Amino acid sequence: MSHKNKDSVQSALRAGRIKKGSRIVLHNAFIALLCVIWLIPIVWLVCTSFSAYPGMNTSTFFPKEWSAVHYAKLLTSDSVNQFPTWFWNTFRIACFTCVISTAFVLMVAYAMSVMRFRARKGLMNFAVLLNLFPGMLSMIAVYFTLKTFGLTNSHVGLILVYSASSGLGYLIAKGFFDTVSRSLCEAARLDGCNEALIFLKIVMPTSKPIIVYTVISSFLTPWMDFVFAKMILNAGISANYTVAVGLYKMLEKSLINSYFTQFCCGGVLVSIPISILFFIMQKFYVEGVTNGAVKG
Repeated sequence: MSHKNKDSVQSALRAGRIKKGSRIVLHNAFIALLCVIWLIPIVWLVCTSFSAYPGMNTSTFFPKEWSAVHYAKLLTSDSVNQFPTWFWNTFRIACFTCVISTAFVLMVAYAMSVMRFRARKGLMNFAVLLNLFPGMLSMIAVYFTLKTFGLTNSHVGLILVYSASSGLGYLIAKGFFDTVSRSLCEAARLDGCNEALIFLKIVMPTSKPIIVYTVISSFLTPWMDFVFAKMILNAGISANYTVAVGLYKMLEKSLINSYFTQFCCGGVLVSIPISILFFIMQKFYVEGVTNGAVKG
């Protein structure tokens, strides 16, 4: 190879390295920009929760005076703020919904993955079709149905709303169950086990990742929801509110100048339990999503 050809090859390699390096820099810069945009509201919320001023501050990003007094006020109930009660209501609703929804999702997913029956494919297609529509489209029908049975302004009605359609979100769990060894299930059937025993004794012990994923997802739905909670509990007494509805009431025109900082404090406190739960269960959560996506 001539000296001229060697120079051209080295120039091409150098240009390729520069181009690749430029792409990496641009990619990382774009990710960093997205992270900053995502973090700005969170940083602002946390900083504002430590403001000494009770109302909304729009003049500066950071508070002029720092104080934690509004956290203490938030945890002390008054005629408007009943955060401890709201927190307990939300936690109780989320726990009941989590148990019911997890059971529904896992049972539906197992049935669709393992059992073969005539309407199976049609039901799966119908479930996928229903999932294409946002749940808010059914708000009016859900409200009047609950009103007919006297379940508006009650936690039972809210739990039923969250749990009733949870089985439709079975696809990821079904994908996970598709990866479970069929030889174990067949061996159990030969030993005389029915499907319920196979599900409880064989499939469940080997499905910790998808169970954790389903539990967290089922818990998050009522914990973060505002739309259905406000629709169902809006006309009731404030002691029955969830955190989302109660904090929203603090933003009313007559209250915002006295309770806005407490509203920010509530936003910080309500994010702590679910953040701790996610970080503890993160390994299983990721495994549940990735394994469930293999065949789902």
